[in-house]
Amino acid sequence: MKAKITLLPGDGIGPEVVAVAKNVLELVADQFGHEFEMEEHLIGGCAIDSTQNPLPHETLTSCLNADAVLLGAVGGPKWDNPQATTRPEAGLLGLRKEMGLYANLRPIQPNPDLLSASPLKEEILQGVDFIVVRELTGGIYFGKPRIRHQINGQTQALDTMVYNQYEIERVAHLAFKLAQTRKKKLTSVDKANVLESSRLWRETVEKVSAEYQEVEFENLLVDAAAMHLLTRPASFDVILTANLFGDILTDEASILTGSLGNLPSASLGDHKNSVGNPRGLYEPIHGSAPDIAGQGIANPIGTILSAALLLRHSLGLEEEAAIVEDGINKILKAGYRTRDIAQSGQDSVNTDTLHRAIKAQLTSQYQHSH
Repeated sequence: MKAKITLLPGDGIGPEVVAVAKNVLELVADQFGHEFEMEEHLIGGCAIDSTQNPLPHETLTSCLNADAVLLGAVGGPKWDNPQATTRPEAGLLGLRKEMGLYANLRPIQPNPDLLSASPLKEEILQGVDFIVVRELTGGIYFGKPRIRHQINGQTQALDTMVYNQYEIERVAHLAFKLAQTRKKKLTSVDKANVLESSRLWRETVEKVSAEYQEVEFENLLVDAAAMHLLTRPASFDVILTANLFGDILTDEASILTGSLGNLPSASLGDHKNSVGNPRGLYEPIHGSAPDIAGQGIANPIGTILSAALLLRHSLGLEEEAAIVEDGINKILKAGYRTRDIAQSGQDSVNTDTLHRAIKAQLTSQYQHSH
């Protein structure tokens, strides 16, 4: 297979973790006889420093012409001035919009060898394997009007939570199709007892569910969902929810895995790439971690697993994705830990040591599978 992949290392630890993931992708291409053409571009704070624009034209053009995009992280205290005319995060939001990415997928599958890293009891975490599908381009983050003004000498702020039927339908179809490939269960999360936009959400998802009779379907209010995530997380398969609720619930769900550093994500839409799959944006969910940038101790696992999602969803390379994921599991089983996931008394390794161990593991796995 020939594929074009745009790499956006970004800010903070982004360049360090993307360099490792790039090397893993090169290894996969080499071992399976693929040809991945990879080029790097600026986004976020480093792009503001260089071009005064968090999403330069060349970056956007490269992403729109690519089969998939892998991102490190954007932002940091250097660009946090509230008076600034533009911020690094505007580059990421702009990129999602221009690429038409309306669904964010975040898989939650605690590693059996890291269960002790979570504050939850290990028995609650047994068998947890679900994925959250968060609507990404609608809801309260994008609704208008969005204003702050004075009324009778008092300051009033207004945000608008707005959803159109088509926005709900397209993300629901994507989530149901995903459920068909998994355990065939979908939970739609809303606040339909209070919010009009949630009532439309519920009605629309219920209509879409009629087209997927083999998928077990339930509605759940967001407050109940938040509780069940911590009390019976293994009962979920695919969780579908709106932008705001998805943002909060996925961060809550990250507690189940013990570390943000291990978690990948995929953002998808309807635009097909040159191999007929969705052109997606893949990124670890951790931030730019400026406090450890440049020290060589960043955890690249979330970025490598994001690269595995890229192989699966945008390139259709299931075997290659599974080998990468299995390799990470074996490395963790062997006791390799970066500082963020090492328990007290455990030795930690730096980024480079982990990188070398993963390369050796993947090479040996490939040789065994062929």
